[in-house]
Amino acid sequence: MKSGTRSPFRRQFVAGLAAVIGIGLAAPAAWAADMAKNSAATLARDGQGALNQLYANVPVARSIGGKAKAILVFPKVTKAGFGIGGQYGEGVLLKGGKPVAYYNTAGISSGLQAGAQTYGYAMLFMNDGALKSLDSTQGFEVGVGPSVVVMDEGRAKTTTSTTALNDDVYAFIFGQKGLMAGLGIQGNKITKINPK
Repeated sequence: MKSGTRSPFRRQFVAGLAAVIGIGLAAPAAWAADMAKNSAATLARDGQGALNQLYANVPVARSIGGKAKAILVFPKVTKAGFGIGGQYGEGVLLKGGKPVAYYNTAGISSGLQAGAQTYGYAMLFMNDGALKSLDSTQGFEVGVGPSVVVMDEGRAKTTTSTTALNDDVYAFIFGQKGLMAGLGIQGNKITKINPK
């Protein structure tokens, strides 16, 4: 093949790859537009309900939650992609069981992943310094700044000890539905929002 010429297969492959990347990058914005319709009352109700369900299924979460300064709950995060994926969800910050602020979580990931999935997660902030970093002007990125220990619902059910709570934040992933490799919250950006 002469240099500078491209086979039809290669052109189709490049066009297909560009389309997949475009969809992967546009997905979080589309979800944001769709999911941003949640009202403050809906987020507060769904967040408290999800936290109660987590506590019922994972006793260690309830034990740690009782010692937390505040709890940020994202009752439903949607993740989808093929090679490149995106995830988005909205949640509520609870202090003393009362809603005090609202946030979204969003991220783009690449690697071995295909499909769609929904899940929720709760972040239990154990000290004032970690809680203060949540409202950083650059947004809060999971894995950057305060130490975050992440547990999925299955692993957390077998954990019983809460004696050494030395980390800043404990995150519990729950309610996973759908099949997708590469589930995680590492690198997710959390930003304050003002729902109606």
